[in-house]
Amino acid sequence: MISASADTSPTLSRRTMLAGSAAAAGAFTFGFAIPFADEAMAQGAVKEINAWVVVHPDDKVVIRIARSEMGQGTLTGLAQLVAEELNCDWARVTTEYPTPGQNVARNRVWGNFSTGGSRGIRESHEYVRKGGAAARMMLIQAAANQWGVPAADCSAEKSIITHKASGRSLRYGQVAEAASKLEAPKDVPLKDPKDWTIAGKPLKRLDTVDKTNGAKIYGIDLNMPGMLNAAIKDCPVFGGKVKSFDAAKVKAMPGVTHVVPVGETAVAVVAETWWQAKTALDALPIEWDNGENAKVSSESIAAWLKEGLDAPEAVIGNQVGDAKAAIARAARVVEAVYSYPFQNHATMEPMNATARYTPERCEVWTPTQNGEAALAAASEASGLPIAKCEAYKIDLGGGFGRRGAVHDWVRQVVAIAKQIPGTPIKLVWSREEDMLHGRYHPVTQCKLTGGLDKDGNLTGLHMRISGQSIVAGIFPQNIQNGRDPAVFQGLNPPGPEASIGYGIPNLLIDHAMRNPHVPPGFWRGVNLNQNTIYLECFMDELAHAAGKDPLEFRRALMKNYPKHLAVLNAVAEKAEWGKALPAGVYRGICQTMGFGSYVAAVAEVSVSAEGKLKIHRIVAATDPGHAVNPAQIERQVEGSFVYGLSAALYGECTVKDGRMVEENFDTYTVLRLDEMPVVETVIVPSGGFWGGVGEPTIAVAAPAVFNAIFAATGKRVRSVPLKNVDLRKA
Repeated sequence: MISASADTSPTLSRRTMLAGSAAAAGAFTFGFAIPFADEAMAQGAVKEINAWVVVHPDDKVVIRIARSEMGQGTLTGLAQLVAEELNCDWARVTTEYPTPGQNVARNRVWGNFSTGGSRGIRESHEYVRKGGAAARMMLIQAAANQWGVPAADCSAEKSIITHKASGRSLRYGQVAEAASKLEAPKDVPLKDPKDWTIAGKPLKRLDTVDKTNGAKIYGIDLNMPGMLNAAIKDCPVFGGKVKSFDAAKVKAMPGVTHVVPVGETAVAVVAETWWQAKTALDALPIEWDNGENAKVSSESIAAWLKEGLDAPEAVIGNQVGDAKAAIARAARVVEAVYSYPFQNHATMEPMNATARYTPERCEVWTPTQNGEAALAAASEASGLPIAKCEAYKIDLGGGFGRRGAVHDWVRQVVAIAKQIPGTPIKLVWSREEDMLHGRYHPVTQCKLTGGLDKDGNLTGLHMRISGQSIVAGIFPQNIQNGRDPAVFQGLNPPGPEASIGYGIPNLLIDHAMRNPHVPPGFWRGVNLNQNTIYLECFMDELAHAAGKDPLEFRRALMKNYPKHLAVLNAVAEKAEWGKALPAGVYRGICQTMGFGSYVAAVAEVSVSAEGKLKIHRIVAATDPGHAVNPAQIERQVEGSFVYGLSAALYGECTVKDGRMVEENFDTYTVLRLDEMPVVETVIVPSGGFWGGVGEPTIAVAAPAVFNAIFAATGKRVRSVPLKNVDLRKA
């Protein structure tokens, strides 16, 4: 297989490529591509221009993308940026993933592989653009050298280099080999976005065809010669472990080859097919030691968090003036308590990975949002150094944060493979295993107290968040003085990331950390989701108490926050805020800033006499700074409402006897097609910064709808999900 440690030169060796090709040809039932295993490259006919760009003799351009594609369009967007600077023919562009092992071996030339936090484009745009621009300069220089003219007298367009004075031209493919031998330029200027012709356009996605004709291979599809399949059962109570199991009871069942422990907490059955493994696993007698968490429930967790709302110990995230004093002298005080439950990522494709272990090498194939973290997990679980391991990224059937920071399934498959050395083992979690062993959206409560003066102006606000810290659960070394910075997303002081958009004269936002035994994770949108519900629904409560229009109440507080205000105004204009709606239909509005972008939404809803909600229309506005592919941004905004409304209406994981109750989609409901409203997207890129797209809009889905429900019914929704709230008018 491809050896990352042996491959340190910009041009991969023929031996390495042939090894990779042979492995690919023999290993995969489907046409899955090993990175850099292109036949022409394997034969030494094609050399890369630089780490990002390979140009074939027939002008095919291969652009290498380090970030993972999981349906969000990053692969196409990043390729557009590279192609824009390369001035190549977009119709001839394809993409491939480098591997994290190759990244390590080449001094991390591709930078960060982590694909989360809406960082795909916003954090790698500059170096991928420089990769394309440098390749263009080298191709032009190669042509100029052939003609014996200054490179400055040549230009390139659609993969054709032209010497204007003589009218001569060469194709990229004709000079690619010569270009690959040139030294990379040190000064690489980038285009002004106003000159873009490929980026900034609503181009079709590069991966759509394979997804629609069934050619796309996900991890769960992988099939290798000699491969065995594994099903696993982990202790359903978090913190529990295996007391005993009786392998003899199932070893004679059809197809079963092995019954093995996986650490202290799980048991796996390995068989010729996954169904055989799962059937035997269900029949396997396992006795659990549920441990000290066996009596924990959602009710006991909620009571613990409630204590935190008034606890004397809390860590301050944002403070202006003296909020408590301002509230104490206010003409009117408004107070409310909100809550947000555990939620599951619920990816359509459950966790899975395939591993092959020998004492000399460990390889893992897996859908992952972070190839480097998958590689580290493989190294740790195998006991082999990074140089003797490799992780191959496969497209994801949904990520939403579950396949990013924690790779528990990779550790499991390697632990199984170590017990059957030399044999490829594919581990696929059942849906129930996936639901019972997530890394859940953190549970929190929030108490908000606001003071209004006699004219209805907000003079002081105190937000006390009580609840779980994701960082404490995953990266505890990043907790400094008891503070988890991620807790305050959307509530931070003015700055480039997740800042509050209101000028409140006296403000206090603090956090009382309470970490239950349920493992938290970075769920799509992270803490911006519940923080936006807390703040934006309470803003509506304050506006109502002040007798003011919710839009005008917000505008009055946003005079010093022009980008927040511009997006709010854009959504209000598109939604025709203030204009009469059909009888029985009502509006709600909200805004926030997170992942580097400004977003706002208006929801139009009706509620029947029986309390049935219908969401008729959503209008959403976003300012991500630069719009690399406006069509993809629209799709991301629409998808954000699918995910955000699913969470708002139905998303809840409950705890009973220390374990999750919901085990499948029959009890963990997501939004149905007939419930999806029309979504109208307004993109207002103001330039000068690079914001994310995949996550920020999720945060405005729930508060826009909840505020519209109040307008329709007079009832405040202060807890998620909505399915637990009686919407019938009092």
